[in-house]
Amino acid sequence: MLGLFDVIKDQLKPKFGSICIDNWVFKLHYRATCIIFFIATILVTSREYIGEHIKCITDMSSPGFEKVIETFCFFTTTFTVVDDTEMDFFRYGFNGHRGILPYGIGSKQPIRKHMYYQWVPFLLFGQAIMFYLTHLFWKKMENNRIHKLVTGLANSRFALLDKEVNIDNHSIPTKENKKACIQRIREEFLQRIRLNKSWAWWFMFFEVLNVVHVGFQFYVTNKFLGNLFSTLGRDVVQNGSKVLDEVFPKVTKCTFHKYGPSGSIQVHDALCIMALNIINEKIYLFLWFWFMILFGASCLIVVWRVLSMFLYSRSVGFNQIIFGHTARGKLYPWHLQMVIKRCNYPDWLLLRYLSKNMDGLAFKDLFLNIYEELEERKPLF
Repeated sequence: MLGLFDVIKDQLKPKFGSICIDNWVFKLHYRATCIIFFIATILVTSREYIGEHIKCITDMSSPGFEKVIETFCFFTTTFTVVDDTEMDFFRYGFNGHRGILPYGIGSKQPIRKHMYYQWVPFLLFGQAIMFYLTHLFWKKMENNRIHKLVTGLANSRFALLDKEVNIDNHSIPTKENKKACIQRIREEFLQRIRLNKSWAWWFMFFEVLNVVHVGFQFYVTNKFLGNLFSTLGRDVVQNGSKVLDEVFPKVTKCTFHKYGPSGSIQVHDALCIMALNIINEKIYLFLWFWFMILFGASCLIVVWRVLSMFLYSRSVGFNQIIFGHTARGKLYPWHLQMVIKRCNYPDWLLLRYLSKNMDGLAFKDLFLNIYEELEERKPLF
C-alpha cells in the first residue's frame, strides 16, 4: 500500500530541464487533479485502513448467513427510508441514524437506494484518466514544436568556452553551438511569422476545453451521487457535517428474501454498517471544493487569455512585464515594440513560450536577431 504512495510521490517531484508547453492551470488538471483522484482510488480500494467495506446484522443466527447477507447487500445495494419530517429531528440529534425507519411489505414510504459505492473506485480511476487525456491530446497537437526549437540550448547560460563540457550527464554547449541554435530558431520563427495560428488556436482551444471538462466532471459526479453532490460543500458549511449522512449514510437497511422450509418466502431485515462511506464522504467533500477551485482557475486563465489578446499589441508596458519576467532588464523597449508590431497574437504567444524555455541572455540574443532581420526586410518607418 505504502509503495503505491511512493510512486505518486515521485510524480510530485519537480522535473528540472523539462520543456514547458502549457501553464499552471494545465498542470492543476493533468498533474495535481490526477494525483488526487489516484490517491482517492487507492484509499477506497484498500482494506488496510477501513477494514471490511460492509458489515450487516440480521435476525438469523445460522452459521455463515451474515456473510451471505453482506455479499448480497453489497452487490444489490442498500437503502435508507426518506422521511421529510425526520430531517429536522436528525439535525438536532433526536434520531440515532438517518433513514433507519420501519419499512416492510406494502410500505408506501419512499426510499433512497445507495448503489454508487461499489462503483466509486471505477469512477475515480476513470476520472483520473480523463484529466490526463486532455494533456496527452494537447501534446499530440503540439507535436514537440517548442522542444524542437529550443533543442541544444539547455544550460546555455554557461556557454562561455569554445568546447563542449559534460558535467554529471549535463551538457554545456559551446559559444558557437549556442549562436547556431539561436540563428536556427530565428530562421524558423521568421519563416512562419503570421503562420503560427494553428499552434496557438489549439492551445487556446484546450484552455477552454479545461473549463468545459471540469464542468462535465462535476455534472457526472453529481449524477453519480443521485443529484446530491451539486450543493454538498455549501450544505456542509451551512448545516454541519451531519448533512453528509444523507449522501453517505454509515448505517443503511437491506432486505433479503429467501425460501423457508415449506417453500414460502421469508423476509429478513438487515442493518448494515457502511465503513466505506467514512472514506467516501471525505473524498467527495474535498472534491467538491477542489472542483470549485479548479473551475475558477480555469475560467481565470481564459479571461487572462482574452485580455492578453487585446493588450499585446496596444500596451508596451504589458509586454515589458510579460517578457521582462524572463529577461529582466535585458530587452530594449524599442526592439520589443518593433517586433511585436509585426507579429500577430499567435506569433506573440509562441515568443512567450520560447522565452519560458530559454535562458534570459539567449532569448535577448534571439529577440535582437529577429528585430534586425525584420528591420532589414521592411523598416517600420
